[in-house]
Amino acid sequence: MSPLATYSLADGIAAIALDDGKANALSVAMLAELSAAFDRAEADGAIVLLTGRERTFSGGFDLRTEPAGWPQMVAAGARLAERVLSFPHPVVAACNGNAIAMGGFLLLACDVRLGAAGAFKLGLNEVAIGLTVPWFGIALARHRLTAPYADRCLGTGVLLDPEEAQAAGFLDRVVPAERLQDEARAATRALLAVDRRAHAATKLRVREQALAGVREGIARISPQTAGDW
Repeated sequence: MSPLATYSLADGIAAIALDDGKANALSVAMLAELSAAFDRAEADGAIVLLTGRERTFSGGFDLRTEPAGWPQMVAAGARLAERVLSFPHPVVAACNGNAIAMGGFLLLACDVRLGAAGAFKLGLNEVAIGLTVPWFGIALARHRLTAPYADRCLGTGVLLDPEEAQAAGFLDRVVPAERLQDEARAATRALLAVDRRAHAATKLRVREQALAGVREGIARISPQTAGDW
């Protein structure tokens, strides 16, 4: 069986790529591989460059998951978001296409987010497909999105093009698709100069409230609270 996430290390940069051959659905298996990749990057003392495949960063949680498996999947997604948000080394996202729902939350957890220009959609569409936004996701959205957009995106499920997604706070910069990987690599290399101890300590201070909200959201997830995460 092919891996769902790949890992390569070169010059202090760990490239982690989501690739399930389709929409990069964040199944329990995919989330486990991503978590293991971040563990490996931390052990390697590496800055992370996180990306997807072709025209997709991630379409979100795997909707094919049986109802009984949702608490495990949502908890794994929330723990990965917490891991990325508090990761001791910088994390750069090269969003090469659509980033929806949990894919959007993962993007919000990264330190620097570059996105490809094009006919792509980014956002939090949970309410549009009949799901209540998990508490951990609300904490992430409130931390990274501008106030008007956080309310609009969470409450309406609207999906944005890359330029508006930048205005909302999903992305820091939009670049031509053919230049995305080069630009993301350049942004990642620039962060090699950052003092890691100071980076890690400051990140935890800046994100103290957001991390508390994410962790409170994780604590709410159980089979008994299904649908009220």
